Amino acid sequence: MPVVTLSAEFTRNVVCPEGKTKENFYDTNITGFILEVRASGGKTFALRYKDDHGRQIQHKIGDAKDITFDKAKNTAKVLRSKVVLGDNPSADRKVKRAVPTLAEFTAEKFIPYITSYKRSWLKDESYLRNHVLPKFGSLCMDEIGQEAIIELQQSMKAKGYASGMANKAVILLKYMFNLAIKKWSVPGVKANPAIGVKLYVEIIRERYLTVEETQRLLAELEKSRNKQLKYIVSLLLLLGCRKRELLDSRWNEFDLERRSWRIPMSKSGKARHVPLPLAAVDMLKNLPRWEGCPYVIPNPKTLAPFVQIQRPWDNVRNAAGLPDVRIHDLRHSMASNMVNSGQSLFLVSKVLGHSTLRMTERYAHLSQDTLLAAVDAAATATGTNWGQKDNR
Repeated sequence: MPVVTLSAEFTRNVVCPEGKTKENFYDTNITGFILEVRASGGKTFALRYKDDHGRQIQHKIGDAKDITFDKAKNTAKVLRSKVVLGDNPSADRKVKRAVPTLAEFTAEKFIPYITSYKRSWLKDESYLRNHVLPKFGSLCMDEIGQEAIIELQQSMKAKGYASGMANKAVILLKYMFNLAIKKWSVPGVKANPAIGVKLYVEIIRERYLTVEETQRLLAELEKSRNKQLKYIVSLLLLLGCRKRELLDSRWNEFDLERRSWRIPMSKSGKARHVPLPLAAVDMLKNLPRWEGCPYVIPNPKTLAPFVQIQRPWDNVRNAAGLPDVRIHDLRHSMASNMVNSGQSLFLVSKVLGHSTLRMTERYAHLSQDTLLAAVDAAATATGTNWGQKDNR
């Protein structure tokens, strides 16, 4: 274990002693700074120290072919200072190497996790694949900063995407980093770069069907080549459920006697119960059924749930003169009908399966109209002309 004053000249000229495979030369100035010289001619700078458990650690600084002596010496000084302060450079390096890329985290952790509880996980997977991973996928998670996330959000907005689509990048990344830090303690991921990123204000599009529009729509549904579409649209209007909830529904989830539908896994990840109006019960009793098929409204050709119904829906809504009405607007229309019939926002929230009442507050202006009609009716019931002038 020779102790020498390491220098650039010594490093350049030293050779491994004959008969040895390698020799370590310790520096006299920096404790633990060594030069490992091998019989093959290779030379490596390193720092030796003991960790908190008293184990001897040899932390590689670099190959003498790749870095200069001065660079190795300065690095050794910095590392030695960290060791004195209680740090473990070798452990830090291992942690650094263990930090996954966002693509690795997505494939190995995030997607398997959300598939276990989220029915709409395919939308998240598609969004990540098309918008987030092309920019961040190859980066280690500790390399993704807030500024870069803001740039992605702004670039999507500049490309013409709606505020909600641009915001989703921020929302997804925030959720993913929270899981990495709080649920799985992913090595090296200490901070959430999406926290503090301001979301764009979203303009909520509201579209409710009038009575006349509903009749036009139902008339065109009778003409549709997709014979199941009229049942799908009608039940969406009657139940206020989400499209996928209905398309994937099974008969064993329905109790027609008690007028209840138990959705085993809703968007929130929890089971919920949907009350069935009499009109829906009558329709369900008269739906066409196929022997051995468990689904309520299957594709007759496959006896499996429809993957999508957009094309026949487009044909029907256009024929009805309602090109701006989306499938999801049927859910909004059912909610507006409940509110306008005098039901409270709390009850509407329960029927729709909203996780918070705040999500239902978009219908508050409709309830205001109902309340105004109610107080006007109360004033009229007194038989008094409150607006009449006093001519005395």
